[in-house]
Amino acid sequence: MKHCFYNETVGFFYNNSRKELSAHWRPKDVLVVALGLAVSAVVLLTNLLVIAAVATNRRFHYPIYYLLANLAAADLFAGVAYMFLMFHTGPRTAQLSLKTWFIRQSLLDTSLTASVVNLLAIAVERHRTVLTMQLHSEMSAQRVVGLIFSIWAAALLLGLIPSYGWHCLCSLESCSRMAPLYSRSYLTFWAVSNLVVFLVMVVVYGHIFVYVRRRMARMARHTGAHPRHRDTVLALVKTVTIILGAFVVCWTPGQVVLLLDGLGCQSCDVLAVEKYVLLLAEINSLINAIVYSWRDNEMRNTFRRILCFPCLRNSKYAAPERGLHSHNGHFTVDSSI
Repeated sequence: MKHCFYNETVGFFYNNSRKELSAHWRPKDVLVVALGLAVSAVVLLTNLLVIAAVATNRRFHYPIYYLLANLAAADLFAGVAYMFLMFHTGPRTAQLSLKTWFIRQSLLDTSLTASVVNLLAIAVERHRTVLTMQLHSEMSAQRVVGLIFSIWAAALLLGLIPSYGWHCLCSLESCSRMAPLYSRSYLTFWAVSNLVVFLVMVVVYGHIFVYVRRRMARMARHTGAHPRHRDTVLALVKTVTIILGAFVVCWTPGQVVLLLDGLGCQSCDVLAVEKYVLLLAEINSLINAIVYSWRDNEMRNTFRRILCFPCLRNSKYAAPERGLHSHNGHFTVDSSI
């Protein structure tokens, strides 16, 4: 019969995994926390801005923008999770209860899972609409709400699994080094699942690009083709692909490190790069908001309206909305996205 260690301290499991617990604030601890809190604050502000832009501008009231706003919500949640981590790290880690430690990790796991599943949903939505050369899908508001609810349900489920059984409190020999209360088998499952999803999304977007380029070449030979509609479709595909690319670049190193830890690689110094790959992952939540404003003129204008709300009456951005064009029953947005 297995003996479980539910009454032990966090320090007990860290000692078991040979992960150092600092007793006092070292310069590198202060630097990591200061940098982490600064990044988190910017992440919170920028993604709140994206959500507000989609909510207030009726030109963004389409399924793809709702999903992009939900991705911003996942990034916002990641900022909250990382900020919570910064307030419960360093010397404070040893003072955490097992419950608080699991909450700290579950917040991070849930935010990543929400981002991954949301990006997969965006990839499927783009695949369905682009193959029919439409800018926006005909998905109903109820289906979009249901999809967003499903995304967060899946994220919460996967984020809470370790707290409710898939841990190493009853099997010390299976404890991870990076997350000393997690089972290595869970880290392996989680990392492999995310890497497979990354690969699937890359394949989906690769197929979309090949299809769009071939279709555009054929449409260019017909005078009846709508050039602005074609450009808008291609620009939107490019935007979400950039978001996907940034996500893969920022998150893949962390997933590989988790996989190495989960597989029990003894020669891999995963603890030396742990904080850096986590910070890189958090920076991705900031990159997405930057991509929105860089690629989309209308989004930039909406940001200006929100940030300069008291000046609206005298601002040129308070002019009546322009740029909505109808083509074959589908409205396109007059922006670079």
